[in-house]
Parts: sequence; structure tokens; C-alpha cells
Amino acid sequence: MKLFKIQKNVWLAVAALGVVLFVAACKKEYIQNVNDVCFQQEVLPIFQSNCTQSGCHNSSSRQSGYDFSNYEGIMRAVSPSDYKGSTVYQITTTPFGIMPPSPYNRLSDEQITTIALWIDQGAKDLPCQTTACDTTNVTFSSSVLPLLNTYCNGCHGGSSPSGDINLTNYNGAKANAVNGKLVGSVKWVSSYSAMPQNASKLSSCNIAKLEKWVALGAKND
Repeated sequence: MKLFKIQKNVWLAVAALGVVLFVAACKKEYIQNVNDVCFQQEVLPIFQSNCTQSGCHNSSSRQSGYDFSNYEGIMRAVSPSDYKGSTVYQITTTPFGIMPPSPYNRLSDEQITTIALWIDQGAKDLPCQTTACDTTNVTFSSSVLPLLNTYCNGCHGGSSPSGDINLTNYNGAKANAVNGKLVGSVKWVSSYSAMPQNASKLSSCNIAKLEKWVALGAKND
């Protein structure tokens, strides 16, 4: 485990460790990174959920010449091992022209940290570590909401959620669980719109967690 502590009087040591520094709005003292950041599982979903909406950085619109729906497109805006010099980091932290634009929510501090750490580690697309799928203790707060935040809420959040479907809170998630849209969409059932849009299908494990939560009554736990 790597643990970085930001201190004013040890700036040289901090620079040597490559710690992620946020803009003034982010005042976290500690930043943790347990393992190498996995591009396919941790980084790509952030871009696909928050940057590839219609008219933005997808393979069709290519706003400003960028397609952030795949590794090759994202790398056009990345300087490996130099997160501060990478366009994809700068546009998420600059106070001017910050991305994603309104009415979408800006990236969370955790998402920005993930991107910065991935770039700091060389911005590689390597095979991810695999673990057994555990669905023994699926809850809304620990299992479902993190999935929605990662894969869905770039579109289904903010002040004007896509399709008027807000999945950032329990009530919105439950309503779409009860009517079958949540599971039907992520399983790419033909009678539903395949989700996430402009992205790969969720892993079988993540789909299994959503199905388990719905089967248990879609509780607010």
C-alpha cells in the first residue's frame, strides 16, 4: 500500500513520491492507492459515463477532436507519468471551462484522483487483477450506488439527467429497479435501451450484484 502525506515543509519529498495535488478546492491531506489503477475497470468507465454523451467526446461527435470512448482516444490527451501536463487532467480541475460542462456534474475528487494516479503510473492499459465475484452481501450503499456512480450517473445525474432518470439517489434507483429498466438496460435486453450508452457492457459480476439487490427487494440498505 502507498500512502502519501502532503506537508508544506517537505515539498521535495512529496514531488519525488509523485503525490497527486488537487486545486485549492480540494483540501484532502491524505491520498491512498492500494494497487495499480486498472484502466478498463476504474478509468475507462469514468470517461465513458461522463464524457461521451451526445455532442461530446464520443466516436461520432468527437468534440474538439477528442474521442474518449476508448484507450487510444483518451491517450491523445494524456502525457504518461505527467498528470499535471495531461489535457484530460487539466480540463477536470481548471476553474475555467471545467469538464464535464453544465448541466452534468463535475467529476468527484475520487474520480480525479483515480485519473491522476493512473497517469502517474504510466497511463497503461494492462490486464487487470481478477477476483472472485462476491454477491453474498449486496447492499444499496456498498454495492449498487458505487456501480451507478461509476457507470451511469455521468448521464443520469446533474441538474438535467438523461431521460429524466436520476440514479444518484435511492428513490430514483428503486423506481427503475422495480419497473425492470435497471437490470433490463444493463443486460442489454432488446426491449430496453442498452446501458451504459457509448460504452461496453457491464461485467457479469456487476450485473449479478444489481440482479441480487433487485431480487432481495431493492432495499435502502
